[in-house]
Amino acid sequence: MQDLLQHLINGLSLGSIYALIALGYTMVYGVLQLINFAHSEVYMMGAFAAYYSASALNLEARPGVLSLMILLFVAIFFCSCLGVLIEFLAYRPLRKAPKINVLITAIGVSLFLQYSAQVFFGADPKVFPQVLENTTLFTFFDVPIKSLDLSVFVVTLVSMILLYLFIFFTKYGKALRAVSCQIQVAPLMGISVNRMISLTFVLGSSLAGVGSVLVGLKYPKIEPLMGLLFGMKAFVAAVLGGIGNIPGAVIGGLLMGLSEEMVVAYLSSTYRDALAFGLLIFILIFKPTGILGKNSAEKV
Repeated sequence: MQDLLQHLINGLSLGSIYALIALGYTMVYGVLQLINFAHSEVYMMGAFAAYYSASALNLEARPGVLSLMILLFVAIFFCSCLGVLIEFLAYRPLRKAPKINVLITAIGVSLFLQYSAQVFFGADPKVFPQVLENTTLFTFFDVPIKSLDLSVFVVTLVSMILLYLFIFFTKYGKALRAVSCQIQVAPLMGISVNRMISLTFVLGSSLAGVGSVLVGLKYPKIEPLMGLLFGMKAFVAAVLGGIGNIPGAVIGGLLMGLSEEMVVAYLSSTYRDALAFGLLIFILIFKPTGILGKNSAEKV
């Protein structure tokens, strides 16, 4: 029982991070019907921005909540700017182009960021500074609850609540939902489509920035290719929950994290990465729309 609870905590912690990154995929798809494969590299760049900021400010010597908040702010700001820049330079000129052109461009941007990061940051892995001490706060059924796991839960929960409140209870959120529903009709209602699409990339990239800091703290090794596998798993989580559906991305991320942890605990760690691709194949065959996704007719 104790081992099971520990694995559940680990799985929920990992799944929370998957959910944050999956939300970026699902928001962009919900508005533009675009799979933004460069999103995983935005997450990677956020980790490096936080790493170099922590080194410059010597935050590792002053671990605590304030240092964590500083890194989160830096990663959110940097990833937001990068996401808007990618949308403006790479995707906006192809807004009316065939979808295959945009998909190829997304893959190209992803590769460009990966290898640019290797040039500027080096290909060797770097140890992420631990700006938060991982101490035992209390025990639950003899399972130690660590400060790092609790911080991941709290930061993830706050981020998702803020996103929910913004999307459903603000004027910009209403405009964003209008663009997602009818992108051709939204301009007739006085909504700036370009502004709302940029806002979508800001929100999605901000969540990737939060995820990058949490991953750096929990698995303190970053490298230019770190977004490749982690981003793919987050994408599978988005598809599992129903791509384009915000609650579905959260559910998919948590299920992905729990499934991965249980496979490592009770089968073998060698199957850990295979699980994501196995789930993707299973979903595409039996429930292509995902858990909360709905079938929709499309006029041609």
